[in-house]
Amino acid sequence: MGLDRRRFLGVAGLGAAAAAALPAVARAGASPLSSLGIDAGHLGVRAGSPDDQSAALQRAIDQAAAQRVPLALGPGVYRAGDLKLPAGAQITGVRGATRLVLTRGPSLVSAAGADWVSLGNVTLDGGGRPLPAGRGLVQISHGRGLRITDCEIVAAGGHGVMLESVEGEVSGTSVSGVDAAGIFSLDARRLRIAGNTIRGAGNNGILVWRSKAGDDGTLVTDNRIEETGARAGGSGQNGNAINVFRAGNVIVRGNRIAGAAFSAVRGNAASNLQIVGNTCTGLGEVALYAEFGFEGAIIANNTIDGAALGVAVTNFNEGGRLAVVQGNLVRNLLPRRAAGADPGDIAGVGIGVEADTAVTGNVIENAPTAGIYLGWGRYQRDVSATGNIVRNAGIGIAVSVAAGAGSAVIADNLIAGARRGAIVGVDRHAAVTGDLVGDGARHAHLTISGNRAR
Repeated sequence: MGLDRRRFLGVAGLGAAAAAALPAVARAGASPLSSLGIDAGHLGVRAGSPDDQSAALQRAIDQAAAQRVPLALGPGVYRAGDLKLPAGAQITGVRGATRLVLTRGPSLVSAAGADWVSLGNVTLDGGGRPLPAGRGLVQISHGRGLRITDCEIVAAGGHGVMLESVEGEVSGTSVSGVDAAGIFSLDARRLRIAGNTIRGAGNNGILVWRSKAGDDGTLVTDNRIEETGARAGGSGQNGNAINVFRAGNVIVRGNRIAGAAFSAVRGNAASNLQIVGNTCTGLGEVALYAEFGFEGAIIANNTIDGAALGVAVTNFNEGGRLAVVQGNLVRNLLPRRAAGADPGDIAGVGIGVEADTAVTGNVIENAPTAGIYLGWGRYQRDVSATGNIVRNAGIGIAVSVAAGAGSAVIADNLIAGARRGAIVGVDRHAAVTGDLVGDGARHAHLTISGNRAR
């Protein structure tokens, strides 16, 4: 049957009357969709209001998530707190113009056990309000498919982003002025932290930790991390641009790191860690660290300019072993370490290793103590230093000749300007031999050949 104009207007009128009879929330469900999603303004959320928008925002978040569409926040300031994100929640704003400011609660935004949660193009402002211990301004736990992209996180009175047992990514996001860590991941599942900028974190830039040692596989790539502090003190648990703890198979690649109170990248009990292609300047302690009970580390093709010690592969006494240190450029080492470090630790060294490690193809310049330090007392086993260039060092290559020290090969290195000797036997801090560059045969555990010193 055809539909004439009079019948069409009648049907339309009935539809309008029926819509008017619906509750406000139900009518909001029919809010027009833009290319971004549902406009939060149609759901009772008011940008720029001096009133707390938590209740209105929570209703809007729940409704948009139930419909599996993004919730679009227009430009302006939204005062809120303790917002809970259900599964499928997607919040998007106008980059640089949409700002959520914390008013209450342990976090500004959180999710627990919710998959496919997304935050994009919003500024999350903690206003410096203290957060409970261990909390982040953004707190996400036990979820798959997380996306935090192109956001700005500022002035968090705790961590910027705290993730627990999360799969997904944090990318293109700026974190600044947070009291604790910029991004903290615990027990990740296939997580990617990439292309972020972290400035002025109070204690650490990016933490990748596990409750127990095991496979993690997080990718930490192409981030810029600047001016990382150590407000909570300690001997190295704070002050690191990137800290990997107990997390196996993590890749830290292509990051630009400047001005960390302690280390640029610190791997603690982190097996199969790769630290590759990072540029690190202005570090207070060891720039790149593989320490304590790890097995397997590749530290390659990094640039280090300014640190107490460039690369350390250490703690054989705790099971730390098995590494390749290759192709790094290390220069301008300092003869002192950061406040809080063990005063007995050595400084002014380019590369120091202890067990089952090849040191090859590195270039080291301006190391006041030593360019390369092989072993520490009796903690030396199966190490080699081959094909390296060391310029302007106290000792070119120091090698342990202490009782119980294991095998070392020192071959085909070029050493120039070593003030205290090109190759010298040491027992911990103390030099105990003359120059061994042409006379290593008297130490049965050493093979020294083909080196050139001038």
